[in-house]
Amino acid sequence: MEKKAAWRDVALTAVAPAIWGSTYYVTSEFLPDGYPLTLAVLRALPAGLLLMLIIRRLPPAGWLWRIVILGALNFSIFWALLFVAAYVLPGGVAATLGALQAIVVVFLSHILLKTPILKENVTSAAFGVVGVALLLNPSIALDPLGIGAALGCAVSMALGTVLSRKWQPPVSPLTFTAWQLTAGGGLLVPFALWFEPPLPSLSADNYLGLLYLGLIGAAVTYYLWFRGVARIDPAAVSILGFFSPLTAVLLGWVLLGQVLSPFQMVGGLIVLGCVWCSQNASRFAKLA
Repeated sequence: MEKKAAWRDVALTAVAPAIWGSTYYVTSEFLPDGYPLTLAVLRALPAGLLLMLIIRRLPPAGWLWRIVILGALNFSIFWALLFVAAYVLPGGVAATLGALQAIVVVFLSHILLKTPILKENVTSAAFGVVGVALLLNPSIALDPLGIGAALGCAVSMALGTVLSRKWQPPVSPLTFTAWQLTAGGGLLVPFALWFEPPLPSLSADNYLGLLYLGLIGAAVTYYLWFRGVARIDPAAVSILGFFSPLTAVLLGWVLLGQVLSPFQMVGGLIVLGCVWCSQNASRFAKLA
């Protein structure tokens, strides 16, 4: 039963990055261009406030500074850079660079959580990045701003994941998600107002995209993600993030008519293999 429960936790947690991979498609196809900060606010803050209405619980005073830091790392910084990367890079490229967070998490977990650096985790993360890189279309020109934003996403998410495990409040994952979403969205409001012009009149597609990213891509997925962070080794959780670029590439193939090359197919198989190996890393280490 414990083994089934563990794999159920992995499966539920994997749903989050699989859905996040659709962010690139939704951003490029459904949202107005040129408003990364404003769109990040509209994705995080309404979802956070909705969850706050459900839980009806404020964080204790002693936890406020932690919630602010986590909200900044997991949402404010991460989403602002994510929208920049999504605007100027193809989804597969942005997600490929973001996949580097799996390697960063392994070493940050060792530093901040004192977890051992298992060679199985390092190998899985490294091969996973190679697999994700094979998903990349080599004919695409890379924008330096987009590359920097995507790498910033990787570092922000990695540190946010590790600290979310280190700073586990005695509350439910839903409450933890509500606090962070609200803090992250709130932190972005003054920057969006200062640096970006007002949004133009939104179309039905724009509203549909924001609704999807807020309710599904934020409230639901981050609840599942923080639930997994509390139950699964951070290194194993981070490697589940490889599902994001895999989803992005598959959506490009299915919805945008992009060609899926043999190299990309091999890359997808490598990603799946690395995810499986990472979830069994501790067992492999005991057998070694």
